[in-house]
Amino acid sequence: MLNRRNFLTAAVGVAAAGGLAACAKEDDSSTGSSSGGGTKAITLGFSQVGSESGWRSANTTSVKDAAKAAGYTLKFSDAQQKQENQISAIRSYITQGVDVIAFSPVVVTGWDAVLKEAKAKKIPVVLTDRSVETSDESLYVTLVGSDFTDEGRRAAKILEKVLEKAGHKGNVKIAQLEGTTGAAPAIERAKGFKEVMDAEHKDDWKIVVSQTGDFTRAGGKQVMAAFLQSNPDIDVLFAHNDDMGIGAIQAIEAAGKKPGKDILIVTVDGVKDGFVAMSEGKINAIVECNPLLGPQLMEVVKKVKDGETVERWIKTKESDFMQDQAKAALPTRKY
Repeated sequence: MLNRRNFLTAAVGVAAAGGLAACAKEDDSSTGSSSGGGTKAITLGFSQVGSESGWRSANTTSVKDAAKAAGYTLKFSDAQQKQENQISAIRSYITQGVDVIAFSPVVVTGWDAVLKEAKAKKIPVVLTDRSVETSDESLYVTLVGSDFTDEGRRAAKILEKVLEKAGHKGNVKIAQLEGTTGAAPAIERAKGFKEVMDAEHKDDWKIVVSQTGDFTRAGGKQVMAAFLQSNPDIDVLFAHNDDMGIGAIQAIEAAGKKPGKDILIVTVDGVKDGFVAMSEGKINAIVECNPLLGPQLMEVVKKVKDGETVERWIKTKESDFMQDQAKAALPTRKY
């Protein structure tokens, strides 16, 4: 059953140490402090994908705030969406001898070598947000993140309701704006959406065009403009995140069409700007992906450091994130 946490419709109104990649941004701010009794604070090395979207910015803030609240020393690096920067940051954390390494992988493959280096130094690794494919699952302890495949399924089920509300009859031509090529959310959201489409709409739904927009507004705008050139009769846009959807809206309007009416739009995330677009009738529905992983991550880090057993996959807790973003998107009224 779809509830308010799953979607809201428009009606709801590094530079790493010594010779490593210089183009990554690393923040070595020590936010932790020794706790009572002289216990040494946990040092956490965290490598973030980048700052490509509103969701990612909220995720970064959550991690930094939660580390500070927990009294951990946080070494933070922004990989700027480049795997080589992330690998360099992880190697820097290994050299520095942090207690735990956490990172949100840019893509799913290519991690075995650096994870083996961490394991050799007995530094546990926790994945956040995104998964990896590895030949040895002992190379990381756990994943703290969402079920992206289910988000894709929910997007398809929500689209059924959107089409019904819009009174759309007959065949549905769908454009898909994918996330970064090789990234877990891009792969899995597309998979989940197609599962429902193939099982329940094999005869009337068709993805006529699909391409990555790199989870960015600029990418969404550029790719959507190309979509409209090759397929001007698109009925629906499924965007793997809000930011690409917002960029696509600009391209749709530039082409003289009305987003949310001429082209129905379903996105994933639930950030403020997405709700602004939805309140304007330009996005029809949004599937929630909670970015506030910080508190859960810090709980897991402590358990891992203490040698406790943790689940292989710790699913993101439901939150009121979307409700808060929806409220923040409402226009301010002066009386």
